[in-house]
Amino acid sequence: MARNSLSSRFRRLDIDQFDENRFVEEPDGADTGTGAGASETDGGPGPEVEAALRQYPLPAGDMLRAFHMALRNLPVNTKNPAAKELAQEVVMKVLTSFKGSEIEQAVNSLDRNGIDLLMKYIYKGFEKPTENSSAILLQWHEKALAVGGLGSIVRVLTARKTV
Repeated sequence: MARNSLSSRFRRLDIDQFDENRFVEEPDGADTGTGAGASETDGGPGPEVEAALRQYPLPAGDMLRAFHMALRNLPVNTKNPAAKELAQEVVMKVLTSFKGSEIEQAVNSLDRNGIDLLMKYIYKGFEKPTENSSAILLQWHEKALAVGGLGSIVRVLTARKTV
């Protein structure tokens, strides 16, 4: 028994790595496919979406295409506040360009992760309201809540990665 108690093998395992209260910064993951690397190098979704929105008023199909382009390459994993601010402006411009009757079709075309990302931008828009944007964002929130449910709100509010 004395041999086992004097052994130092048990000290090779770092038990602090298993502590759930220990915060570890996640790597940036710019090449994870979420669009963070693409948005920093080629200007993000801005130029494509701006070109689509310049032709306003657009048919519903073109607005839907601009909506998907705006949500495709977003800087979720980046820490660059300028890139995040630019992406928010582009998404808000697209969201406020929709007619009330087209919102439900746009929300229904998204998957679960797309709904969560849309909810993140809706809440971000509530933080910095512009003229008449709150009323439009409430319509988007109503439709996104109907599709994504309460789980979407919980996932957005507890997510570490912000937009």
